This record gives sequence, structure tokens and C-alpha cells, in this order.
Amino acid sequence: MAKKQFKTESKRMLDLMINSIYTNQEIFLRELISNASDAIDKLYFKSLTDESVGLSREDFKIDISIDKEHRLLKISDNGIGMTEEELDKNLGTIAKSGSLQFSKENETDGHDVDIIGQFGVGFYAAFMVADRVEVVSKAYGTDAAFCWASNGLDGYTVTPAEKETVGTDITLHLKPSTEEADYDKYLETYTISALVKKYSDYIRFPIQMDMEHSRPKEGGEEGEYETYTEHETVNSMVPLWKKNKSEITEEEYNKFYNEKFFSYDKPLRVIHQKAEGTSCYQALLYIPEKADYNYYSKNFEKGLALYCSGVKIMDKCADLLPDCFSFVKGVVDSEDLSLNISREMLQQDRQLKIIARALEKKIKKELEEMLTNDREAYEKFWKSFGLQLKYALYSSFGGERDLLENLLLFTRASDSKLCTLKEYRDAMPEAQKYIYYAAGESAEKLAHLPQAETVLDKGYDLLCLTDDVDEFLMQILHAYDKKEFRSISGGDLGLETEEEKKEIEEKAEQNKDLFACMGEALDGKVSAVVLSSKLKSHPVCLSSKGAVSIEMEKVLDSMPNAENAPKAEKVLEINGEHPVFAALTKAFAAGDTDKVKQYADLLYNQARLIEGLSVEDPVAFSNAVCALMQ
Repeated sequence: MAKKQFKTESKRMLDLMINSIYTNQEIFLRELISNASDAIDKLYFKSLTDESVGLSREDFKIDISIDKEHRLLKISDNGIGMTEEELDKNLGTIAKSGSLQFSKENETDGHDVDIIGQFGVGFYAAFMVADRVEVVSKAYGTDAAFCWASNGLDGYTVTPAEKETVGTDITLHLKPSTEEADYDKYLETYTISALVKKYSDYIRFPIQMDMEHSRPKEGGEEGEYETYTEHETVNSMVPLWKKNKSEITEEEYNKFYNEKFFSYDKPLRVIHQKAEGTSCYQALLYIPEKADYNYYSKNFEKGLALYCSGVKIMDKCADLLPDCFSFVKGVVDSEDLSLNISREMLQQDRQLKIIARALEKKIKKELEEMLTNDREAYEKFWKSFGLQLKYALYSSFGGERDLLENLLLFTRASDSKLCTLKEYRDAMPEAQKYIYYAAGESAEKLAHLPQAETVLDKGYDLLCLTDDVDEFLMQILHAYDKKEFRSISGGDLGLETEEEKKEIEEKAEQNKDLFACMGEALDGKVSAVVLSSKLKSHPVCLSSKGAVSIEMEKVLDSMPNAENAPKAEKVLEINGEHPVFAALTKAFAAGDTDKVKQYADLLYNQARLIEGLSVEDPVAFSNAVCALMQ
């Protein structure tokens, strides 16, 4: 019996496989089951045109057996089998596959042909857990069986063997367990059945094995049980996403969602898609109602379960989802992906990128449809995941604008209801130049800011921004439908007429010495004291100029290493029509600069409190109020 040597490229790949090219060793079972399914597919296809095969669709199966004593794991199929030449050709040369050639030779319409596995890299995965592999096969249409056997890198043999039925038996002699690797677990039925459910649950032929169960012992005492064994099918065979939508009930969709993704709520939306064309795939996606407990943490792992013709490639393929839609759960099944690649190599797969782009468009379309036709459901979604859309838009520096801009919601000051930017824009009076917003702790507080009064009295609405990212996002977006965003705590709001502007400028010029005195009293706490054009009934407010607003300063100060964070350039604005301004001008005219400085300090601290900032010296502020009352 002459031992044959692997080809050079095969030997290199086998060496890599023995040292695990895959992220985890358990993948070997997926590969071998896929190969078995491949072989059955070939014989099933032949049976459609050749009555002598003598097997119907229901006769095909994959069988798994375990021999703990001898450390053997066997995977058997009743597929097309291999001749002596095919064993040598397919298993002696790495990635030499009869599957692709078979599918090309038998291209035809109207027949259920689905070749998913390849004898090649996938088969060699067996050497990750076994130190010897034996393949006994009898090809359809022949009388002789042969055994291919190898201990790994030292080569292989092909010898005559005994086998009564057509098909292939692959026997793995499992390696002894070590401190680094546990191979004993592959001799446990619950481990093997769990791996079948995890990776091969949707192989379309039954995968059967002996399973142990317990039952009350007949004739025994109460509470006495006995163990028994049943040969049973451990895979589901038909995945939900491969069924027609018309065949699936809402309860079935929800049950799959709850069982597969360990969720207890009902999804807001189900996306069941079958795509053909540039890339063929089937997708079953869910938009949840609630975020996972760790969704907004670093520990959350996004991604969709990725299958290749019913065989799981990975649990969470992050490349299928953009960050903005990381909340989506589901599965994608494509025939265009190769099983014989590692997870790391998937990132370079062109088909994967095509599918990802298509899914992105589909998810956006579904969200837009929900927003338009089921506002209540969309607002539930927004409550859970709106922050994610905002962060994604901000972190892409507006790069996701076309994808996300019209999905954003903000609270209106006029009625405290959520609205889109388009809804705000459509409701704007013709004379309104800008989209006004205020950023702060809550919509209720923002609607009562001194600066909001004039905007609202003009008949203009106000967007209330309450998330930390909001104002940063507005700076990136800058405008919507050619209408610029303006913060009411910023500079000019463009609300006054030319005549009103002129009056303010004249009044400011007349009182420039007063404002200089107040600015001196505040000793650098503000960059300027000015006459306000945005106050109506309130005496004072703080605004800012430059890139950093007061609200941004609060956010930056709450972060680690806040001592180096940039500060807002604050401006103290005084209402020239308020009695307080009259008191200021009276004191200044009388030469009582001490009182003017005292008033300036009081007004500055009042303005800080209105903006949600702390008073820098609470004791001094309290004493100043008491002195004024006396």
C-alpha cells in the first residue's frame, strides 16, 4: 500500500488548517455536513431524471454517530459518493472541487439544484480536531468502495474497502485533549447537536443522531426515571426566510425573533426580502421596539447572522450593517458567498458589500414608510434609537446626510410634539428666514427661555434640542432646504426690521460707557455686554459667539480631561426696554459706579441660572441679593 504525498500547495494549506485557519475549531462540523449535503444534492438531482437511482427526496439523510470508547466521530451520507480517482483527485489536492464542475455541467432550469459545499479547504477543517481522518466512499453506479485515509502532513492512502450502500462515511479519530484545547467535548451528543443547530440547522436534508432522554420508569417508584435513546432529526431543515411571505403568520415571525435573538418584546417592523440580480440573497430583518440593555455601551456587538445557502458562516457579521442601523437584528442568506473562507476574509468579499448597500437602502425605506404611515410606531422607535441616528450623522461629519436627515425628529416648542425637519420647514411662515432652535436640559425649560419669547411671539416655532449631540449635529448640518439653523442663544436672530436695528444701534452707542463699566465689573467673565435685540419681557440673558456655544461647553465640561476643553465666548445681553435697564442708566448717570457693578454681577448670575449654569460664588450672590433688598 503506497502512501501518496499531498501537492505542495495542499501541504501548506493543511499545515495552516491543522493550526486552525478559522477563528474557532468547531467550524469543522459545519464544513463536513455541508460536504455531505453537497453529495446528496448531486444524487438527488440525478434521481430527477434517472429512475434507477431508486431514492426519493424523503430517503436522503445525513447521519452522525459517536464512539466515545475509541474517540471516533462519524459523519455519513447517502449521496453520490466518490470513485477511487475522485477520492485521490478531490482530497489529495487542496480546494479541488467537483461541485462547481458538476453545477456547470448540469445547468438547467426547473430543477432544484443547490450545491453548497466543496471538498477542499472545508474538508481539511477536519484536521483541526482529528489526528487521523478516514473517508470510505462508494460512488453511484459502481460496485467498488474505497478508503482514503490520512494522519495529516505525512500523506494519504487510497485502498479498497467494504461498503454496501452508495454514499460516504467520514470518520474522525479525535485528538486527545490538552490544557490548551478540549477535544473531548466533540464526543458529547449535546455538543454535536448544539453545533448542528448553530451552523447547519437549515441544511435541507435531515441530520440524524442518537439522542438521550429520560422518562419515568415504568413500574418504578414515584420520581424514578430511566434513560433511553432515540435516533432523531436534530436540524429544522427549512428556514423561515426561505418560505413565501404569504405562508408565514405574524406569530411565526415574532416567535423566530424571540427565540433567535432572545428578545421578549415584539418587533416594530419585519423586513422579509428576496433579492435577485447583481447579488442573490434572502434577508429576514427586524426593527426592535426597545434597545438591548447594553446597546449604548462599548460591549454591544452589531451585526446580522450570515448564512450561505442555509449554512451559518457567522453569528454577527458587522459588515452587513452601517453603524447608524446597528439596532437591526436578523439573518442574511446568500448563495453567492463561499463557505470555504475564514471570517477574516469575509471583509474583502465583494458580494458582501453589494448586499450591505442593498440592505441599507431597504432599512431606510422601511423607516421612512413607518414614519409616514405609522407615526406612533416610529416615535416608539425614535425613543429607543433616535440618539443612534444622530450620533451616526454627527460622527460621519454629515456623510450620512442623504441617508438619515429626513429620519430625524425634534420636539417643537409650540406644542411639545415631535416633528421632522421637513415638517418644521413646511410650517414656516413665508417671512421666516431661519430654522430656530434652543439646546438644553428639557423642552419645557427651553420653551421658557428669555430668548424664546420673541421668536415664539413672531409666530415662529422653535426646535428644542435635549441630547448632548444635538447642537454639534446642527453645526455640521448647517441648514435644511436652504434654511440656515440659528440658535436663539447665539448671535443675531434676524428678527428685527432695519428701522429697529438702527434704533438699537443708536441706543447702544449712547450707552457704550455703561456697558464698558459693566464689562469691567465682570472682569473677563464675559467677552462683552451688549444691548439685546432678542429680549421682550426679560431683563437679561447670556448668549455666545464663536464655534462653542454655552450648551456645548456644558457637554465638553462633563467629559474626561475637561480641564482642557474649549470654553464658550459668553456675551451678557441687556433688554433696553426693561425697568432694570432704566435703573442701570440712572445709577450710571448719577456716577454710582459701585451700584452699577453690583447690578452687573447680579444680572450676570441671574443669566447663568437661566442658562442652567451654576453661580460661581453662591455666598456672594446671596449677600448681594440681601443687600439689594435692604
